[in-house]
Amino acid sequence: MNLYSLAKPLLFRLPAETAHHAIHTLLDGFQRTPLHSPVAKQLTVTDERLEVSAFGQTFTNPVGLAAGFDKNAELPRAITALGFGFVEVGGVTAEPQAGNPRPRLFRLRKDNGLINRMGLNNHGASAIGHRLAETTVDVPLGVNIAKSEHVDPEDAPADYCQTYEAVDSADFFVVNISCPNSQGFEALQNRSAMAEIIGALRDRGASPLLVKLSPDLPEPAVDDVLAIVEEFDLEGIVATNTTTERPASLKSSNRSEKGGLSGEPIKHDATEIVRYIAARTDVPIVGVGGVSTAEDAYQKIRAGASVVQLYTGLVYQGPTIARDINRGLLELLERDGFDSIEAAVGVDSE
Repeated sequence: MNLYSLAKPLLFRLPAETAHHAIHTLLDGFQRTPLHSPVAKQLTVTDERLEVSAFGQTFTNPVGLAAGFDKNAELPRAITALGFGFVEVGGVTAEPQAGNPRPRLFRLRKDNGLINRMGLNNHGASAIGHRLAETTVDVPLGVNIAKSEHVDPEDAPADYCQTYEAVDSADFFVVNISCPNSQGFEALQNRSAMAEIIGALRDRGASPLLVKLSPDLPEPAVDDVLAIVEEFDLEGIVATNTTTERPASLKSSNRSEKGGLSGEPIKHDATEIVRYIAARTDVPIVGVGGVSTAEDAYQKIRAGASVVQLYTGLVYQGPTIARDINRGLLELLERDGFDSIEAAVGVDSE
């Protein structure tokens, strides 16, 4: 696995999306070989202290891969072999979408961040649903469902339901109302629009159902989301998506590109949103944003996240990241006298 440190300079000479496709091809080939099992044995940390129960699922460890990396549910076996405790695929829309024109993915190397304006490119719910139905992995497998770009906001509930019904073999479902890179999502982030979408999905039987928040929502808007979570008895909250904000601290030349910013630059704000939510609800939280190390994950867990997700960290740290974080979490639990991850959840919330 130290090969990544050798390959990374070469990969980083390629355009970011080209490098992503190269890694995707390698992982797809890998999961079809006999190497899958020995690699999984090396990278999977098995320890009951890491086990978490949340939104009706049991996680052998709290480190998951976020939506966006495996948009089309082609790599769950490879991802689980890298030691992740769960996988979220997508975002998925009802019909196939090409996404925005290239270039649309940019590294911020000096900041350990990414900016993407991919635009929900995916194969469509029918193709991805068939793939999910034929996929068997030993960890929870979720799907991120989003609004089709051509659909008007008033038709969004039916559009989300069409997508859900095509991918309903997943273990959990994340309602994405916060994508900053596709048209029409701003109109979905008011209370009435969210209630219509989530109510329609509940009527179709969607469960466990989680909602993914934008980090750019003001506190009153977050409170509106929490009221909807309570009203519809949702099983979880994902906090947070990428941000359109640009911190003044950014150093990389790509910092002015349009799109959603992820990685190290949003770590603190994402953790504070987790803390804000945890102080106001007992619903399990998936903490996302700037997770690259065990300490990053632990901060979000102590702030109130039951489990965490990453994507940008994988780009910068490589395929051992889940193993490294889980090993580090065990050391941090021991240091602080906790006998499990679950015992540490929310100890630093307000």
